[in-house]
Amino acid sequence: MSDSRLLGPWIRRFLLERLKRNLSPNTQRSYRDAVALLMPFVSKKLRRPVDQLAMTDLNAELVRSFLADLEITRNCGITTRNQRLAAIHALAQFVGMHSPEHIAWSGQIRGVPFKKTGKRPVPYLEKPEMDALLNAPDQSTTQGRRDHLLLLFLYNSGARADEAAQLRIADLELGLSDRDYSSVRIRGKGNKMRQCPLWPLTAKQLKAVTAGRAPMERVFLNRRGQPLTRFGLHALVKRYALRLSKEIPALASKRISPHSIRHTSATHLLRAGVDIDTIRSWLGHVSVDTTNVYAETDLEMKAKALANCEIKGPKRMKRWRDDAGLMSFLKSL
Repeated sequence: MSDSRLLGPWIRRFLLERLKRNLSPNTQRSYRDAVALLMPFVSKKLRRPVDQLAMTDLNAELVRSFLADLEITRNCGITTRNQRLAAIHALAQFVGMHSPEHIAWSGQIRGVPFKKTGKRPVPYLEKPEMDALLNAPDQSTTQGRRDHLLLLFLYNSGARADEAAQLRIADLELGLSDRDYSSVRIRGKGNKMRQCPLWPLTAKQLKAVTAGRAPMERVFLNRRGQPLTRFGLHALVKRYALRLSKEIPALASKRISPHSIRHTSATHLLRAGVDIDTIRSWLGHVSVDTTNVYAETDLEMKAKALANCEIKGPKRMKRWRDDAGLMSFLKSL
């Protein structure tokens, strides 16, 4: 069988083409992981070695079966399921564009629909809850001070977990004193760069942690002096959230993660009167539509808006006979 009809060579070409497009590492891994899960599944179903699978062996029915297996066997959510399908759609589109004989096959694969999912409320912390989380680490220890700084940086910048983990000392522009302007360059999705201002407290603590270190070193390190990963960052936030939930029962019902701290930053900025487009730029969103979700979610702002247009009951008018001053005046005449 010629290479043009085998699935393997096309997948290799597809992944190499994605590498050349300067996509973010997470996006590249997403494509790779989808294919790495799909190929063994198809091989097992058809009882054929992976390197002998033809393009036409992969059909729409097999793709649906694969997606169902993700949800049942691997307990994947609908979002993950749709991410895997998006990668398969991209593969089919790539093949269709480069091989006219597979256009019909490409259309069938791309015809497999995404699964709709209901919108969940955006999780965020109220100001007292966020303050409690920031104060949870024991700042009398080196690790506690690092943990406090990491939580403070996430809240200050609204950075994603991976963005904070990848942050290098060279990305910091720290002022000489508290009165000087400090900022950080954050590399976001699609390798897009954005600049975020830093509070004087954040800048002061970052200066202490990074003093005397090489510019290309990662800012946040683990106990062994190795760069902290996004998984380590998630574990850190969840550890303090679990500890706090015993003191603040309301936190037990909230999904607290680095991303919910990002949501918290956006919600608190909105409450402070910052316009939605500035928040969009702050968070690195491509469209303001993505940022508008915070305006829809914030219950405090909704309650204030409702109070402004509240319909109050009619005021009870005082009867003239109950007016003692008026009665005295009438009797004096």
